[in-house]
Amino acid sequence: GPAREPCWFEGAGRRMPTHESEDERLRKDAEARERMKAHMKAVEEAEARGETGDRGAWKWAIRKRIWDHMESNDIAAEPRPVHHRIPNFVGAELTAKQIEKLPEFQRAKWVKVNPDRPQAAVRIATLRAGKMLLVPQPRLRTGFFSVLDPNKIDPSKYNFAVTQRGVVEYGEPIDLDADIKVDLIVIGSVAVNPANGARIGKGEGFAELEYGMLRVMEAIDDDTPVVTTIHDCQLVDDIASEKMLCHDVPVDIICTPTQTIRLERILPKPQGIYWDKLSPQKLGSIKILQKLKAKLERELGEKLPTGPDE
Repeated sequence: GPAREPCWFEGAGRRMPTHESEDERLRKDAEARERMKAHMKAVEEAEARGETGDRGAWKWAIRKRIWDHMESNDIAAEPRPVHHRIPNFVGAELTAKQIEKLPEFQRAKWVKVNPDRPQAAVRIATLRAGKMLLVPQPRLRTGFFSVLDPNKIDPSKYNFAVTQRGVVEYGEPIDLDADIKVDLIVIGSVAVNPANGARIGKGEGFAELEYGMLRVMEAIDDDTPVVTTIHDCQLVDDIASEKMLCHDVPVDIICTPTQTIRLERILPKPQGIYWDKLSPQKLGSIKILQKLKAKLERELGEKLPTGPDE
């Protein structure tokens, strides 16, 4: 069959609950990381045998190098080990200080930030600056995005409100019909190439899906700045432009604890969701995507394509 898209790898689909307990969330997140770990091992073993069936094998090599480096040099911060995560790092809160200085952040009214630990300080800074904060629900399992309105939350609760438990308590879920305009996007990364803006996430494709859905909703466009916050050791020079896929989201600005790097626009931004790249398994595990697909098919009056099996 056709070479599969590596970034959509996730376990077999199952029905999505509308709400999950903290224990369930932690268990399911751990299961997802275990699946990715098994996948990475399978890719490495296939490579060792000289089979290069997975076009994403090169990405796993970079991820492993970064995760290993961060752990062995104690750059890694809790939750550890950082493998199969958007890795938290020592000095992550300093990246929020860089973001606060960006004119793009200062102008923004609505900011979308990923739910991972290294971006917690950015989420807090967004609320403190009086901006509306949009946070995806973890792995899009229980829904879509939650909105945190700083005016409706006691400032003493901001630190808690931006945690995954806090978002459940203080966030208001929004749907695909929400008429919103997002002014700035912050995403986590495992590695980024400052020469071309190419990034690698943890391998589950969520940044791409979230970005694609916001594009379909017309909440963002080509000019919406995409910022990533990483440790300096996550800057790499071996993510080639020609290896990036149509749904990969390039970044415009990189904030590290020590510097802000503005990138020249080289790579195109995704225009939406690429249904022909989305495996039935991935689609089956994300309710909101199924809903979006059904909605678009009703509007188009025709079926959208489906990607190859995993």
